[in-house]
Amino acid sequence: MKKIFFALICLLSTPNILAHGMSEADKAKALEASNWEYVELGATHMITGYDHLLFLFGVIFFITSFKEIVKFITAFTIGHSITLVFATLYEIQANYYLIDAVIALTVIYKAFDNLDGFKRYLNTNSPNLLGMVFAFGLIHGFGLSTRLQMLPLADEGLVLRILSFNVGVELGQIAALSIMLIFLSSWRKMESFQRLSNASNVLLMLAGFFLLNMQLHGYQHSTYVEEFPFNEDAHTHVHEDWEYDQSAEDLETNDSMSELQKTLSEASKMHRHGDGELHSH
Repeated sequence: MKKIFFALICLLSTPNILAHGMSEADKAKALEASNWEYVELGATHMITGYDHLLFLFGVIFFITSFKEIVKFITAFTIGHSITLVFATLYEIQANYYLIDAVIALTVIYKAFDNLDGFKRYLNTNSPNLLGMVFAFGLIHGFGLSTRLQMLPLADEGLVLRILSFNVGVELGQIAALSIMLIFLSSWRKMESFQRLSNASNVLLMLAGFFLLNMQLHGYQHSTYVEEFPFNEDAHTHVHEDWEYDQSAEDLETNDSMSELQKTLSEASKMHRHGDGELHSH
């Protein structure tokens, strides 16, 4: 059981296990991609962007007015469009694992807000949600930009490619939101929604912490490459070596304990007759 648990941890700790970055196929395709293909690429990236979608799910979880939903999603869209376009255009970059770690924090924040955590635990009103959604949109857009900049972007037609990618992101966002709204609209009519809404947001928060841990783990691999190589086989061997070292230490400790127990056991049998020497039978 211990080995199975450790293998599961190693699997989940692999940086690419939940990656939704740009694959080698995407990079090769981008060399001669049309604007429409950039639209498709943006849509695909958004649909598979679990961190972006979890945040949006948290935002609309308790909102029942379509007008309010449009307002918040518009604020988010404007925010991530600004940083996606300008950060890519001016080649502003950062370690994408750290950016995605901050995005994971936005998921945690929204789940905490949905649980009324500010009033319940901090004895204060929650910050203006519209402003926070816009600010978080800027962060999400920067994350999208870091991914887009992984592609070989040529200077010629760059603006159109960026805008095409952004259009694709919006189309993917609309598709994902449509599914979420259909699901939530149906679920709100059931008694289980009131009973399980808090539990759902607790799970959302746990998912955010899980993503945060994964991204920080990835950052560790990207920063300390010699100690934690990116190659998946090498990555696995690093953890296996660690497990072996731990097992060796445990074995050495157990051997030492066995020797000590043996010595004590023999010592307990030692005795002497009168003033004679210590001996055992």
